[in-house]
Amino acid sequence: MINKNEFFTILLVTLILAFTFSIVNYFGDFVYVFVSVLIIISANTLAKKVSSFYLDSEIEIKLWELKRYGFKPGWHFKKPFPAGAFLPVIVAAFTLGYVKWMASLVFEVKSKIYRTAKRFGFYSFSEVTEFHMALIASSGIVINLLLGIAGYFAGFDNFAKLNIYYAFFNVLPLSDLDGNKIFFGNIILWSFLASICLLGLFYVFLVV
Repeated sequence: MINKNEFFTILLVTLILAFTFSIVNYFGDFVYVFVSVLIIISANTLAKKVSSFYLDSEIEIKLWELKRYGFKPGWHFKKPFPAGAFLPVIVAAFTLGYVKWMASLVFEVKSKIYRTAKRFGFYSFSEVTEFHMALIASSGIVINLLLGIAGYFAGFDNFAKLNIYYAFFNVLPLSDLDGNKIFFGNIILWSFLASICLLGLFYVFLVV
């Protein structure tokens, strides 16, 4: 289900995020954080792959890139800026490691050929709609929230926190992140998931 390019992209992001979380040693050593983040990202990716499969479409995971830095037509980079690789390091550096940016991956979706034959009910249109993309994106957020809950009850507090962080940053309605796809696909669904993520942050910062 995961191709070679996706595998190396996920591995790169995992290394970067594990490094930024290891700057301040609140979450264990590098190996522990690396394995935890790899599980978190892999679960998120697989959940979205499965969701897209059942919606007769397929997705490709890519590094988050910024192509514009403003709203005017001329305000764009000559080459896409790999925000997914650099932003976690930049944020960690400016905050001395106390704020960990975790949104680094995005996905592109396309419909499968035989989807065009389904022109009724849930598939009123052959293309993948914004609502369908919201469902795919939200599945990744949901699986991370469930892993966070499971980690908490299993006694893996740091693993639970990492899942909450990952879900929170990815639910932000920015650029091509999952949160933006959910927000424009179904704002009620986004509001629900965002509320759960905020409750999770409340647990992370105030309860523990």
